[in-house]
Amino acid sequence: MAESVCIVAEYRDGNFRKVSFEIASEGRRIADALGLKLYGIAIGSGVAAVAPKLGHYGVDKVFVIDNPALEHYNAETYAPAVADVIKQAQPAVVLLPASMNGKDLAARLAARLETGLAQDSTEIALSDGKIRAKRPLFGGKCLGWYEWADGALVMISCRPNVMSCLTPDESRQAEIVSVNATIPAAKSQVVGVEMDTSGKIELTEANIIVSGGRGMKAAENFAILEELAKVIGAAVGASRAAVDAGWRPHSDQVGQTGKVVTPNLYIAVGISGAIQHLAGMGSSKYIVAVNKDPDAPIFSKADYGIVEDLFKFIPVFTEEVKKYKSTC
Repeated sequence: MAESVCIVAEYRDGNFRKVSFEIASEGRRIADALGLKLYGIAIGSGVAAVAPKLGHYGVDKVFVIDNPALEHYNAETYAPAVADVIKQAQPAVVLLPASMNGKDLAARLAARLETGLAQDSTEIALSDGKIRAKRPLFGGKCLGWYEWADGALVMISCRPNVMSCLTPDESRQAEIVSVNATIPAAKSQVVGVEMDTSGKIELTEANIIVSGGRGMKAAENFAILEELAKVIGAAVGASRAAVDAGWRPHSDQVGQTGKVVTPNLYIAVGISGAIQHLAGMGSSKYIVAVNKDPDAPIFSKADYGIVEDLFKFIPVFTEEVKKYKSTC
């Protein structure tokens, strides 16, 4: 008999990633609807220090797997440890982040626990006590709803920036349970990590993104987007064409072969709007397109469109934003 909804939080660099609080909030909503407890699993080296934060987002009990051997994500060590805790928690539903690591872990857990998995889901619905999950298919060209057989463990990875996040309540405390998990010896291990020390906002967690495409014409022209991003507190992305041209690193690429992003505001500058790019940003809450070609496909997806030469529009727009902010 299921007794809980369970979330698997993602811990990195001394703290939980924002998506962990989003799935905790969604988990709280589902648990309340099903009349169940909400449990969390926090895994990593040093994670015990921040585990109580999950309680602020509605988690009733946090199972903590804190071990120096878990400093870096490794499927060989994480998957068996998390699977064992999930069996202890006896959940009806398991939620994970649809991040790079989260999707890898989710797939391995689904295989170990012999259940179905809805990856990169953008919506979860409950009807008559039954869970359904919606996720994009065929590069975002359509959306599919998934259901599980009666009695099956429901496993869903949730796209970052899609699930609404509760306002944290620091007076709400979770029960912390330390788990002395057996960590298997890995056949491979991470021996070093190159960190991005540029201070840039991570694309997958950004609320606002300004992206440039082939229309930027050269790497140095991205400076005008960097300036706009600085003014509005945005991250800077790029289309595959801009990355293939060597104008931006692959870490900035948005699209089917890059990162899938779901900001509140996505500004596409000089991007035609090929289906591969739309697959990576089509779930953004608001899309603004700037392109001098009125027939560019991006306009069919955009909420607001500006048909103008980007080199004329972006600098003027940036200055106007600066003026507006100076009066606030």
